[in-house]
Amino acid sequence: MTLPRFYPIFESADWVERALAVGVRMVQLRIKDRPDPALRAEIARARDLCRDAGAILVVNDHWRLAIELGCDWLHLGQEDLDAADLEAIRTAGLKLGVSTHDGAELDRALAVSPDYVALGPVWPTILKKMPWAPQGLDRVADWKRRVGDLPLVAIGGLTPDRGRAALDAGADVAAAVTDITLHPDPEARMREWLEVVG
Repeated sequence: MTLPRFYPIFESADWVERALAVGVRMVQLRIKDRPDPALRAEIARARDLCRDAGAILVVNDHWRLAIELGCDWLHLGQEDLDAADLEAIRTAGLKLGVSTHDGAELDRALAVSPDYVALGPVWPTILKKMPWAPQGLDRVADWKRRVGDLPLVAIGGLTPDRGRAALDAGADVAAAVTDITLHPDPEARMREWLEVVG
C-alpha cells in the first residue's frame, strides 16, 4: 500500500478543511474530550470533506463512531487496543493504523495485522508528555527493517526538514501536529511540507 507522504493530525473538521484546501491528501482527526453529538458531527463533516476531495480521513480512537459513520480508516494507540473490538473493526472494512514506541508495542501492533505502523516520538515533542525518549533516525531505520513493506509513519517533533530526514531514514509517511497548528501561517507551512516531502 502506498500512502501520501505527508500526514497532518488535527482536532477539528475546520482544520481538515484548511488542509484539504492546500492539497493535503491524508489527514487524521484526533478529538479528545468532546460530547458525543459534537464528536459525531465533527467526524461526519471531516468524512464528507475528505471524500469530496478524494483524500484519506483517519479517525483516531473513536472506533464505534468510525464504524457507525462508514469511515474508511482508524488509528489506535496501544491503550485503545485494549478496549477496541478488532473483529468488529475488521468486519466493517476499516483500515487500521497503530501507534508504537518500543519493541514490545511493535510486536503487539504487528500481531493485529495493521495497515500502517506509527513510530514516535522521533524527536522531542510538545504535543503531550511522553514517557519515551525521542526515538531518533536509527530507530526509524530499524523499525522499517522490521515492518518490511508495511507503511511506517514517523511522528513526534517533525518539521518539514526533519520529515524529509525521517523519510530518508526509511519512513514512508511523515506526520505533524503542532508544527502546523502553532505556526503563524499554517497554510504556508502545509505547502512547505508538501514541497519538501513530496
